[in-house]
Amino acid sequence: MDDFDIEYVAEPTLEEPVLIEGLPGVGHVGKLVVEQLVEELESQLVCELFSTHLPPQVSVEDGITSLVSIEVHAIETDADDLLVVTGDHQAQDSVGHYGLTNAILDIAAKFNVTQVYALGGVPTGELIEEYGVIGATTTEEQQAPLEAAGVEFRGDEPAGGIVGVSGLLLGLGKRRAVPAACLMGETSGYLVDPKSAKAVLEILQELIGFEVDFGSLEERADEMEDVVRKIQEMEQSAAPAPTDEDLRYIG
Repeated sequence: MDDFDIEYVAEPTLEEPVLIEGLPGVGHVGKLVVEQLVEELESQLVCELFSTHLPPQVSVEDGITSLVSIEVHAIETDADDLLVVTGDHQAQDSVGHYGLTNAILDIAAKFNVTQVYALGGVPTGELIEEYGVIGATTTEEQQAPLEAAGVEFRGDEPAGGIVGVSGLLLGLGKRRAVPAACLMGETSGYLVDPKSAKAVLEILQELIGFEVDFGSLEERADEMEDVVRKIQEMEQSAAPAPTDEDLRYIG
């Protein structure tokens, strides 16, 4: 096997599609969004991207194994057609990140993609109630419609830049003159964050014009809230009892 192999299983006819990438990352925000699109909208597997730079393992379902890969699905909507990129892993090294991103952009070129949206999470380091979506773009012209949809541009945020495939889709996309933007949902960074994913998906829905049911994301968000509540209760119960010295300062 070559370092990067693209295996096509279908070649749908798409009208100037938009590419949306959602690989695992902070809070699994992008991955949750793309999974929701694939599950809720009628999708078709277009190709699988195999690489020696992905983890050396297979996935197992009902006892049947599959070599790990990155998948690209086609979705036809009443608005723009979509190519969505998903998978359970990112590359294990820098060479792999560059190679996988170039392969994804090759697929985008094959289908005449007109816009790329890379999705991810930006960690706040604390639990939050209001979920903002921070943006970055390859051109200044892209920012006005994103701001109108609710995306925020905050100077040099995220601090440290954007790493992995999401960042490289903008960097390498710009070198290929492909308009690209990154939409990053705020998240604590500690847990899988369906609420942050919902905030990003709402922005995408506004930008592109498709309609999707948020029900399963909201259910997962409720489940995560239960997990957070139990963690907080455990932390409180594990707190040390006050000493006599501490009690002198009470009341």
